[in-house]
Amino acid sequence: MIGRNLITPAKNTWCPGCGNFSLQFALKSVLGELEQSGTSLDDVVLVTGIGCHAKMADYLNLNSIYSIHGRTIPAAIGIKLANPRLKVICCAGDGDCYAEGLDHLIFAAKRNADITVIIHNNRVYGLTTGQYTPTSPLGFRGRSTPGGTTELPINPLELMLASGATFVARGYTRKMEQLRSLVKQGLLHRGFSFIDVLQICATYNNMTDYYHEHVYDLKDHDISGFETAFRKAREWDYNSDARIALGLFYQQVMPTYEDRVFAHPPDNIDSQKRIEEILQEKM
Repeated sequence: MIGRNLITPAKNTWCPGCGNFSLQFALKSVLGELEQSGTSLDDVVLVTGIGCHAKMADYLNLNSIYSIHGRTIPAAIGIKLANPRLKVICCAGDGDCYAEGLDHLIFAAKRNADITVIIHNNRVYGLTTGQYTPTSPLGFRGRSTPGGTTELPINPLELMLASGATFVARGYTRKMEQLRSLVKQGLLHRGFSFIDVLQICATYNNMTDYYHEHVYDLKDHDISGFETAFRKAREWDYNSDARIALGLFYQQVMPTYEDRVFAHPPDNIDSQKRIEEILQEKM
């Protein structure tokens, strides 16, 4: 039994069929397992951005903070540096993190910050009723592009691999068991965990049929091989006919950003003493 009800009594306003329900269930399930194995949920912090995904902070009974648009990651890194014992989770949208927050995402991967970033990638700005995002398909017709977008989408996995992320995965909100497994692996990984989740937006960009026809699970894949992971990530460069791999693409163990910061403490004696106390608490 877990020590608290992880679902709050707040009224849920997500649209019926929204992929956020799957992500909520995956987080609830994994956090319940972690608590049973000894992790205190008081040591878990959820940071959300702005968008439909951000309501996760209202619906999960955790320490949480709403950041401003695109700024989930700097808030999360600040929390982690202030108290390295905490397990910090970022829930962000594709518009929130791949547009306004892209620079923070790249530098967090480069630094190998010990946080878990889960991208609710529905490939549309859903909260503001249907504008295109950096991952929207070429030709996407939305409120800001009624004639269709004229630019190709970015490839988030390719970008994260190139930026130095040490855990790179892709899930899908209609593959619940796999999604739950990826979230758990990401939370247990020491270092920067990046999980891009293909999320259904039932109202403004329902790609259920397309994903159903194109997704497949990675099998017999060497997660330690960077070149292999890169090739798999580029396999679906949003070519409409390409297959879409799901699973863990890449993982390696490296010193985290926090490890490096605390290995070079400031000259201030009081600050150094506090750092030593924190490191001792971690042991």
